[in-house]
Amino acid sequence: MPQDTPTAKEAAHPILIVDDEEIVLVALRDTLAREGYHVVASPHAIHAMTVLKDQQFSVVISDQQMPLISGLEFLTKVREMQPNATRILITAVLSLSTVIDAINKGEIYRFVVKPWLREELLATVKTAVQRYELICNNARLQAGTQAMNERLTELNQELETQVAQVARQNKQLQQLLGEQDENLRQSVELCVQTMQTFYPTVGNCARRFQALCRSMGQLAELTPAQQQILEISAAIHDIGLIGLPRHLIKRWEESPQNLNEAERALVHHHPVLGQELAGFVHRLQSVGSIIRSHHERFDGSGYPDGLKGAGIPWLSRMLAVAVAFAESQPGSKEAAELISQGSGSAFDPEAVRLFQRAAPKAVVPGKQREVMLSELAPGMVLAQGIYSENGVLLMPDGQRLTSTYIDKLRNYNRINPISQSLLVYC
Repeated sequence: MPQDTPTAKEAAHPILIVDDEEIVLVALRDTLAREGYHVVASPHAIHAMTVLKDQQFSVVISDQQMPLISGLEFLTKVREMQPNATRILITAVLSLSTVIDAINKGEIYRFVVKPWLREELLATVKTAVQRYELICNNARLQAGTQAMNERLTELNQELETQVAQVARQNKQLQQLLGEQDENLRQSVELCVQTMQTFYPTVGNCARRFQALCRSMGQLAELTPAQQQILEISAAIHDIGLIGLPRHLIKRWEESPQNLNEAERALVHHHPVLGQELAGFVHRLQSVGSIIRSHHERFDGSGYPDGLKGAGIPWLSRMLAVAVAFAESQPGSKEAAELISQGSGSAFDPEAVRLFQRAAPKAVVPGKQREVMLSELAPGMVLAQGIYSENGVLLMPDGQRLTSTYIDKLRNYNRINPISQSLLVYC
């Protein structure tokens, strides 16, 4: 005879019934199966315990009078094996005090007296299933609440760690930069220092571009966010050059017309590399797109993407004019005239007009040149600080050299050679 009746409630409400009397077992099974429950019937408790190891039940119903083990003893074991399952005892002779004691101890949920009324039996099973669902729902809620509490504790600990770390970083940045956005400025300063270390004149030009762009941005009435993006783009726009050989950069600066096709392709790729490097810092991603386009020309003949006119970001059009001017001697009439001549072809006419208004007001740092230690002379002004191999500052940038200062540097160099490039203002 079939043990299971497939219905829509099978997965939700599996019920195990145990009775050594086949007629009682069949009656219980058929009664519950007709109500849509998934019923598993077992003729004795030993077999039922094997079934319990393999399947989870919502309700377990057992007869009291069975060979080898009583129903109450069996349900006690069920409680150990499946504590959430609702346990119902069927009995005809068990004393009321024993049953009440078993209920109080939690071994059984209800008991059914033989002979039972069908309606009472079904009502008891229905409430037993509801109890099981309530216990499972509560368990899930408790597990979810516990997991959320544990995660919240972890997040709080992480937050406390991050807050402490940010506090430490902010303290350090305040000492170095003294400005509100220390972390971003430190990243930009690191990029500029990297460029100066790799190719000193590139780093020097970066600061000159930044000063001119600051003046242009103020005249253009840029938003604070746009102003910041423009100034940072000006400072690190050539960071992609660190991916090129130094000798190639020097040839590009001095005689770009002599580069071969492969060398020119490498040079034209440096804005793309600059965008990629800027992208490593999350807050510099918007800067990256400006860096990529600063060598585009208004007539579409620039690189790397051949953008034209309004297709070039506005900040890139401003930066292109500043770069063209600052690469020449500040205040040079020839450089200003070349930019005016390039209006409408190389440069956006509006950006050129903005440059013409801003250039006289901009305080642009002087050009720099690299010298040997033996070439230092009184009256020279350091364009870059001089550091020991261990990073100790020996002489700050902006220091005007005297014979005494030069002698100190040369004496130090005899014992601990100074390996960095020495830059002075022209």
